[in-house]
Amino acid sequence: MILVVGATGDLGGRVVRLLHRQGEQVRCLVRPASDDSELRALGASVAPGDLTDPGSLREACDGVDTVIATATAIGRELSGMRTASIREVDGAGMISLIEAAERAGVKRFVFVSYAGAPAGLGSPLERAKIAAEQRLTSSPMRATLVRPDAFQEIHLAPMGRFDIDKGKVAVFGKGDSKRRWVGTEDVAALIAAVAVEADPPSVIEFGGPEKISRNEAIATAERITGRKMKRQRMPRPVARLGLRILAGPKPALASVFGAGLMQDLVEATWDDQPLQDRGIVPTSASEYIRRQVSNPDTSRSS
Repeated sequence: MILVVGATGDLGGRVVRLLHRQGEQVRCLVRPASDDSELRALGASVAPGDLTDPGSLREACDGVDTVIATATAIGRELSGMRTASIREVDGAGMISLIEAAERAGVKRFVFVSYAGAPAGLGSPLERAKIAAEQRLTSSPMRATLVRPDAFQEIHLAPMGRFDIDKGKVAVFGKGDSKRRWVGTEDVAALIAAVAVEADPPSVIEFGGPEKISRNEAIATAERITGRKMKRQRMPRPVARLGLRILAGPKPALASVFGAGLMQDLVEATWDDQPLQDRGIVPTSASEYIRRQVSNPDTSRSS
């Protein structure tokens, strides 16, 4: 039995669908207010609970061999939902899940972090991810830390202020550091594969097949559309200040500043080999941008 925590999110939902196709037994931790109809239609069992409710985590982990944790509160916080915070979900909640899994005798724990997380910039999300990573290194469970580069559907789309349709884009810092933006479906495929591998590595840091900078991604969009994009630049000192000032009152927004700053300061040293090794043919950043131009709804339906 595989427990997926974060199954109602985009990434977690994709993981559940892939595991279902693989014929795996899947249980999903679902908050009472969330819609679980699609998960039930796939044949997944549903365990009512929440990362902020340790008792529900103990029940959800009972009889489970593997836990996959994709959950995060950042999206809900950014959308203005008055629910649990990054500190409560990504921080304390994830530690509670690890402890519940240990007590239940879970053998394997697949935790989704992000590439470059140990950069030390101090954003609320970074601190929460690193705390969970460190807790897992001392766990008797076999832990795999999955660290994908930034998702194309977020950072090369309107949500990440890369709006091709409106011709506007935001750039943190200089925009010259090369990244390997990766597709959400490619990340989900890797997670689903790692969850059942006989001998998975302890850390998998990876990205997409194309190594390009933010400025090069903008140039690609301009070349494909035949029109210039308006750039809104945020200097690194301003981003650092925003990260520091917002960390307390608005941790999700501070984490966005931290992510933008990290992507500008830390050039990708990882590649797409972990995807290739598992037979996954990843989508390049340029191809994703081309798809947005030919079908603007791509970035909104992902």
